[in-house]
Amino acid sequence: MNAPPLKTVDAFHRGRFHLVQPKGRGHRAGMDAMLLASMVDGTGPLKVADLGAGAGAAGLAVAARLADVTVSLFEISPEMADYARQTLALAENAGLAARVCVHEADVTLKGAHRNAAGLTDDTFDHVIMNPPFNAAADRRTPDALKGVAHAMAEGLFENWIRTAGAILKPGGQMSLIARPESIGAIIAACGNRFGGLELTPVHAREGEDAFRILASAVKGSRARLALRAPLVMHGPDGHAFLPRVDDLNNGRASYPRSTAARPANL
Repeated sequence: MNAPPLKTVDAFHRGRFHLVQPKGRGHRAGMDAMLLASMVDGTGPLKVADLGAGAGAAGLAVAARLADVTVSLFEISPEMADYARQTLALAENAGLAARVCVHEADVTLKGAHRNAAGLTDDTFDHVIMNPPFNAAADRRTPDALKGVAHAMAEGLFENWIRTAGAILKPGGQMSLIARPESIGAIIAACGNRFGGLELTPVHAREGEDAFRILASAVKGSRARLALRAPLVMHGPDGHAFLPRVDDLNNGRASYPRSTAARPANL
């Protein structure tokens, strides 16, 4: 008899929610997911879709910080979707579970198939995504579960951002985290679907090249692209997060759009 896959239960936001994750294989959530979650901001009831949700880290981080938000997790991998279900079943997440649901779905579906999978048109106030960003030329991992989470397919941003544009309400916000080399593909995919694209370079330390970008845009907006001030994670010495980043990582603060370009309903 095969042994069940090893897993861990990990605390986030200083214990405000917990995540069931595969141990020694697959994708394990960390800072990327927490930064992505921080981009959701607003008051009152909001519907959030987390595309490529994995075990649910970013979506649960949103739900833990914003009490009136409901979150739909969309994940193509049956195994990772099951980890998300296990996550919601944890006693530690009892206060959040009623506001979060899991959909085992391919976020690149189109038309009626997309709607049938729960990715319904004009439904969500905010869509977040942390898509696979390893190029095909990158070293392939022998870990099939990790490969699903990390390997970038041809036309990925076009397909994922097309879905975001379909399922968002007019004026809704899309937010994502990616590598800086994906900026061109993100801009092209936004096309006429989204405007007011805001890009924030993320740096480990001052003087170092950016290793991530945060991007947000508004459905139907005609506002111009804006390049925001860099977000620097660490000081010159040590590996501790700077106070602002530590607040984002632990759900004590949000990273909203700049005031001038922020949609009125978010």
